[in-house]
Amino acid sequence: MRRNEDGADSESPLFREADNAQYVDVLSGMGKTMIMERFRDDNPPGFDPDTGRERTPVLAMEMVGKPGERRFYAELLALLGAPQSRRADIVQMEQGVLRLLKAIGVQVLLIDEVHNILAGSHRDQRVVLNTLRFLSNRLQISLVCFGVTDAREAISGDVQLARRFEEFSINRWAANEQFETLVSSILRNTPLRKPTVLTPKSLRRILQVTEGITANIFHMINSLAADAAQSGQERITDEVVENWRPLSDGEAAYT
Repeated sequence: MRRNEDGADSESPLFREADNAQYVDVLSGMGKTMIMERFRDDNPPGFDPDTGRERTPVLAMEMVGKPGERRFYAELLALLGAPQSRRADIVQMEQGVLRLLKAIGVQVLLIDEVHNILAGSHRDQRVVLNTLRFLSNRLQISLVCFGVTDAREAISGDVQLARRFEEFSINRWAANEQFETLVSSILRNTPLRKPTVLTPKSLRRILQVTEGITANIFHMINSLAADAAQSGQERITDEVVENWRPLSDGEAAYT
C-alpha cells in the first residue's frame, strides 16, 4: 500500500471515487482530518453551466457530540448556510436538508469524528445511523466516515448500514522507504540552514520514540529542529536524536 507524505493511501478508492459507503479507521494522531480535508480539496465546488448553479460534489462535516436526529440535521443545515429556527420540526429540517443537498449536487458526504455517535444514548445512536442510511438511499450519495477504532462499534449498530461500508485502515508508520520519505519531507520544511542527514539508526530511534504515529513524528522532528536553531547548530545530528526524550514520563509527551 503506497502512502503520501501526509499518511494517505494514494491508491485507495477513496482518492478515486467514493462508491456507496466507506469507513476509514485511523489511530488518533495519524492525520485523519488532514486526509479528509485533502479529499475534499481535491474535489472542490464548481460552476455547472447546464444548471447555472454552483455544484458541491463533496461536502464535509463533523459529527456533533452526543448527536441526535435534530442536532445532526441542524449541523448540516448550518453547514449549508440555511440554519433553521428553533421552532422548526424534524420533518421541516429533514426536507430542508434533502432539498439543499440535491440542489448543490452533493455526491459524497464526508463525516469526521463519526465515533461521536457513541456519546449519544442507544436510541439516539440508532436514530442517527438510520438518518445516515436514509440520506444515502434517498439522495443516492456516498458516505465516507472517518473515526478512530471505536467508530467501528458505532457503525455496526445498524446492520444494514454496516454491510455497505468498505473499511480502510491507516496503520502506524513502519521502518521502510515510505517512512524515510516522510522524515525527509519534514526535514526539508524546517527553517534550519544546514542539511540534516540521519543514519538508519536515528530513523529507527525516531520510529521507536514516536511509536509510528504521524503527529508524534512531526512533533519530535520539529522539536529537534527548534533546539538546533536555538543552539546555533542549524542541523539535527544523530547524537541529539539518540538523546531526545519526550517532556516527562508523568505528562503528555505529544500534542
